[in-house]
Amino acid sequence: MLSLDQIKSYRAATYRLQQPLTSKEQAIDYVNQRGFIFFWPINGITLPSLWAATAGDRPVADAHDDPGHVTWGWKDSLLGTHVWYYAKVLRKKATIISLEFAPLFYALSENYGSPEEDYLTLYEQGRLTQEARSVYKALLDQGPLDTVALRKAARLTSPESDTRFSKALTDLQTSFNIVPTGTADAGAWHYAFIYDVVARAYPDLLEKSRFIGEFDARQKLAESYLHSVGAVQMRDLALLFQWDQNSLNHIVDRLVQSGLIQRGLRLNNSPGEWIALKQLIP
Repeated sequence: MLSLDQIKSYRAATYRLQQPLTSKEQAIDYVNQRGFIFFWPINGITLPSLWAATAGDRPVADAHDDPGHVTWGWKDSLLGTHVWYYAKVLRKKATIISLEFAPLFYALSENYGSPEEDYLTLYEQGRLTQEARSVYKALLDQGPLDTVALRKAARLTSPESDTRFSKALTDLQTSFNIVPTGTADAGAWHYAFIYDVVARAYPDLLEKSRFIGEFDARQKLAESYLHSVGAVQMRDLALLFQWDQNSLNHIVDRLVQSGLIQRGLRLNNSPGEWIALKQLIP
């Protein structure tokens, strides 16, 4: 049977709760070690975050002068520098992905290697909204644009289009079509992301992902995830990656066969199946 204390002890190390990050150089190394993390912790989702690794296991502070918000400056200063990949990806939340793992995520996207045509195909198939099509085309035609300029270029400036514009930005990031590449002094808050199409901002990403199979990508992501968290329930994997149950079972079975993990475990008589690294099993 699994021990909750063992899991907490394991995560204290992989979440950097005992040795907090103190510089953006350490943050880069941390992302490279973990493969992918959230920028801020997400309620109900088990995954390390840059906030927790820097500020500790506590809620994100409202106060702008909280020491933990040094992470915001690190994130902004590293946009467009190609030390990692930052965008709204997992659960459509801010995710930081190492350059080693970014091709795995891209390989699971619905992009087929033709940035000038893929978005039109998705739109014609009803899998891309009109707003997302307009946003993507504006960036494709005009190059990097800050959020204010992008709204104008996409003709989505009316108050009624606020929600649809925000959704388009999120959906296009999650699908690996656009990515933040910097910040600009723009808008009422004098702060706005600059966006570009992924194919232009990360041109090597397409080639690096070209020969990665879907199953191999998922297996490597699941393996890295388990190395980060130690043990989870099957539903945690499903919540994070949103893969279908058959794919999850296939991947977990393969990891069991490799000797990395064990499945069918219980934790303190709690309901649901747990899977864990073998090193955590007494």
